[in-house]
Amino acid sequence: MTTAASARWAARAQAVGVTARRALSASGGRARVLARPGGAAFLTAAGEIVWLGPITAPLHPRAVLVAAVPDVAIDTELTIDATAVRAWAPTAIPLDSDGVSRLRAGWRELVRDLAALGIPAGFGVLLADAPLAFPLDGAAVHARALARACARDEATAATPAALALLGLGGGLTPSGDDFVGGMLFARQLLAAAGRAEPERWRRLADAVKQAATTCTHPISAALLSDLASGSGHAPLHEMVTALAAGDLPRARRAAATLARLGHSSGWDMLAGVDAGLGNG
Repeated sequence: MTTAASARWAARAQAVGVTARRALSASGGRARVLARPGGAAFLTAAGEIVWLGPITAPLHPRAVLVAAVPDVAIDTELTIDATAVRAWAPTAIPLDSDGVSRLRAGWRELVRDLAALGIPAGFGVLLADAPLAFPLDGAAVHARALARACARDEATAATPAALALLGLGGGLTPSGDDFVGGMLFARQLLAAAGRAEPERWRRLADAVKQAATTCTHPISAALLSDLASGSGHAPLHEMVTALAAGDLPRARRAAATLARLGHSSGWDMLAGVDAGLGNG
């Protein structure tokens, strides 16, 4: 592997998210490698965390997609030109009462056929009423308590369960973080549609974001903060938009793409959305 002292890598972005574009513009295109999960890399640029991945990967506001991710060491400085591509941002999902009803009805149809999405992993096994595996096996009580609190629109009751799940699991984005993030994403959607109490859920989101700064990895804390603000991977937004429009085949394709994200991150988010919609 190339050493940080000798490496100099420059590339042109093929696609870029709005947060990544802003960070790279502020840093003059310079970024430093923070972590190297699999065939991707997490970078820092102008104080922001940015994800560097292959062009085939799903977009995210923090994503920079390139033709080939370099084999570089942690702390290597990179130069990325993202000026020639339009920055991607999630499209707003305005929901009225009918849209919320279609979203919930479509979601129930979606999870009836989990096999179409792949093999559930992480918290995703809860969607199949299966037991959680180690190291998540003791977390079912918190996940179910969170879903019950969401069903009752009781953000205060949801707080202890949400905080108990933070940092739970392995990797740079632990399963518990992705689950809580999916839940907050769904609650934010419902609050914007007038179907959840916005101020209390905002306070819960703020408490989660604050706690995440000390009890999980900074990369996961950043992605969790995005989800709490209603911003995530492109297939998550596409899935919700399609469900609200009553387009179940499109929603199923987007959900299947999301389910393939990370070791179990996509499934964890899907289970969190289920909880956030008040199911379980």
